Amino acid sequence: GHLQRATHDAILVGSGTALADNPSLTCRLPGLADRSPVRIILDRRLRLALDSDLVKTARQVPVWLVTGSQHPEDRLAAYRDHGLEVLTLASPEPQEILAALGQRGLTRLLVEGGSQVAAALLRAKLVDRLAWLRAGGILGGDGLPAVGDLALDQLADMQRFQLSSAQRLGGDYLETYRHLA
Repeated sequence: GHLQRATHDAILVGSGTALADNPSLTCRLPGLADRSPVRIILDRRLRLALDSDLVKTARQVPVWLVTGSQHPEDRLAAYRDHGLEVLTLASPEPQEILAALGQRGLTRLLVEGGSQVAAALLRAKLVDRLAWLRAGGILGGDGLPAVGDLALDQLADMQRFQLSSAQRLGGDYLETYRHLA
């Protein structure tokens, strides 16, 4: 995960992941700490806590908060006062989000979660590469899905990806796939 982060311009998570995990989303590999990407939180409802690790470290590693344009200015100002850049979009849907990030010079975006953000990007056909980390264990229906509903009517509608690399990481496996156009 840390090496993936070091090779991208930005890393994006949804507010659900930010709330559940309180992640820092920085690169902590020796010698690569200064390669930590911009951290982007998709938070339509402004649920990100001001005392979260992301907010507390925003002055050290940039944090961009992407939300809708309907929020009162004083609520947005609270995040700006902590050093976050706030992007308000009239329609914070996948295409608009990626267009806004591209306009700001970001071209390599790593999406680490959660399942709803992943599903939204896949439904919009905006994913060109998958990094799939597998462990030697099974959660079954008790766990959270890696990807939310994709609204597929039939198997033929499934997007296809081709394996491009595989490596063992301790007891886990990291596989990368590229989208078949």
